[in-house]
Parts: sequence; C-alpha cells; structure tokens
Amino acid sequence: MTVPKTADVVVIGGGVMGASTAYHLALRGQKNVVLLEKGEFFGQEATGKCAGGVRYQFSTEINVRLSLQSLPMLERFKDETGQEINFRKCGYLFVLTKPEDVKTFRHSLEMQQNLGVQTQWLSAQEVQQRLPLMHFEDALAGSYNPQDGLVDPNSVVMGYVGAAQRLGVQCLTSVEVTGICTAAGKIQSVETNQGSLSTRVVVDAAGPWAGVVGEMAGVQVPIVPVRRQIMTTTPLPEVPQDFPFVLDFAQSLYFHREGDGILTGMSNNNEKPGFDQSVDEAFEMVNLEAAIARLPCLEKAGLLSHWAGLYEVTPDAHPIYGRTPLDGFYLVAGFSGHGFMHGPISGKLMTEVILDGKFQSLDVSMLDLARFQEGRQIREYNVV
Repeated sequence: MTVPKTADVVVIGGGVMGASTAYHLALRGQKNVVLLEKGEFFGQEATGKCAGGVRYQFSTEINVRLSLQSLPMLERFKDETGQEINFRKCGYLFVLTKPEDVKTFRHSLEMQQNLGVQTQWLSAQEVQQRLPLMHFEDALAGSYNPQDGLVDPNSVVMGYVGAAQRLGVQCLTSVEVTGICTAAGKIQSVETNQGSLSTRVVVDAAGPWAGVVGEMAGVQVPIVPVRRQIMTTTPLPEVPQDFPFVLDFAQSLYFHREGDGILTGMSNNNEKPGFDQSVDEAFEMVNLEAAIARLPCLEKAGLLSHWAGLYEVTPDAHPIYGRTPLDGFYLVAGFSGHGFMHGPISGKLMTEVILDGKFQSLDVSMLDLARFQEGRQIREYNVV
C-alpha cells in the first residue's frame, strides 16, 4: 500500500500507543486516518521488546487511575477486537529491602486502596513464604496485587491494527517520517521516505523517537531513549505455575515465568541515553549474578534468548498527553517503561482531546507538555 496524498489525521508510530489511537479515532467515526510505522512490522520496537507487565501498583494517583481505566479494557480486548492477548493474572509482588521504600510503598498502598485497588501488604515472613525458591532474608515487607499480571504485547498491537483496518484506517509499515512541514504555527504536511502527506493533525506516538519527531515539528519534547535489556531461560520445572511477577525493588531486578522458564531483567542505573539496542553482555552478567543470588535455581538454566529495547523517559517518569504549542501537533509518549499497560486508555484519551477538545474518560490534563516549563512535574516512584 502506498502513502496517500492526504489524511485528516496522521499517527506516527506503530506501537501500542499509535495503534490504539488510530483504532479509537476510527471507532469514533473519524475518517481518513493514516498510521505510519517506520519498521517492517507493527509493534516491534519499545512495545514488542517490553516484558508485558500490567499493574495497578503505582505511587501516583493519576497512574493508578490510568490502570483502573486501561486494565479492564485489556480484559475486554478479545470481545472488542476478536484478538486473544493471553492475559495472565499472576500478580505483581514488590519485595522491599530498604526502610525508605517500605514507607513510600505503605503510603502508596493506602492511596491505591482508597481508589478501590485491593493491593495487599505482606510481612517479611509472608514474602518468604510466598517465594520459597527465592532468597529474600533481607526482605522487610512486600506489596502484592493478584490482579496484576502479564499480557502479550504483540497481540495487543495486532488486535488494534486489525480492528483499525476494518474500520478504514490505512496502516502502513516501512514508512519513515523524515520531516514535518508547518506554516503560521500549524501543521501542513508530513514528509516520508515514500512521499509527502498533506494533513492538519499529527499524533506523535513514536515512543523513544518522540523527541526526534518533535524536533521535526519544531516542538521541544523532553523524552530521552534509555536502553534496557531482558533475558529468558531454558525450562526450570521447579518454578511453580503460580509464580508471581517478582520485583526486587531496590535493585530494579525482576522475574516472571516465561513459557517453562524465567524471564529476568534489571535496570542499569549507569546507562547513558541513546538509541543503542545491542545487548550489553557485561551488564547481562551483572543482571545474571544478581538474579542467581535471589533465585539460585537459575544457575542450572541455560540462556534461551536475550534482547535490548528502549525506555522513553521523561524527567518525572510520567507520560505526556495532548496538545502542544504547534496547532494540530499532539503527543502521547514518554511513559518511562510502563506505557504498554496504559495503551488502551491512552488511545481513547487522545481521540477525545482531538475530536472533543478535552479529555472525557479521565482528566489527564496535568500530564501536558507545558508542565515541564511551569514546574508542575509529578514524580512516579514506582518505576523499575
């Protein structure tokens, strides 16, 4: 399919944010929507390379409210789009080993429960009882929600893309945006490697590349790409089926079942911003040593696969939604490693602000681009 000459709305970025936005626009009756993805396939970058976790456990009310809207949409996903996404409610268990984290998570748990989220507090003994295969002698407490879990990222993207196409959206791959033309403070066209596309509305859903797209439009977007990497193991039959998504919060180290083995990842606090997506094998050994110290049976497993992807990080670890100083240029990006789970509601919210002029389902107006200049950042503590 070739790039059309005109579009009413151009969505840049074929991950979960772009696919959800394109679908929800079409669902509301918006015609002539075009979704552009520079890669050969949809959802192969930040979305496809994430761990697939979905959770209610956050430290800010707005993130919890986003989950309260978005996770039920994932539960209804197959009924709505026809696509199975393998939603597994294994639960998230944050293990806390520092007194300051205990205090913050306690406060967060109270806030979550006040919003109707039934997160549970675990004592150190309960953490160790829940994780008999793991070494957490230094655990002070834990935060657990059985409604948290895992979803297949690729299935979500393809579900939205397929549904959007059935509603008339032109979803194009291998189309790289090379420029955005403006005049008198308004969008005029999107330039691509396959020609020019005249439009008045552009949605920047380019994830780690959102800042690059913003530069093309003359809009400064404070989003930087940061490499994160993951590995999976060969089968470990001793790991039970009900093994939760475990996070050693102080180390930003996590584990969950992947097939018959384990997926593990760890944040590298010394990682410099950049677009490098090669696997850092030296840091992989740091990750592996830390993982084996917590889950000793990993020492018996072989490496099945490993890969690196990019977080799209903002200064306050919250996303950017909505309008920008450039008329017709909208942003939905900067989720700082927890965006996949909020993709469903984010596409709906962007549709509302574009078609209705304001957010209807949930007021996310405080997460606008202007907050960084105006000093209104809201820091998310619970980012791994």
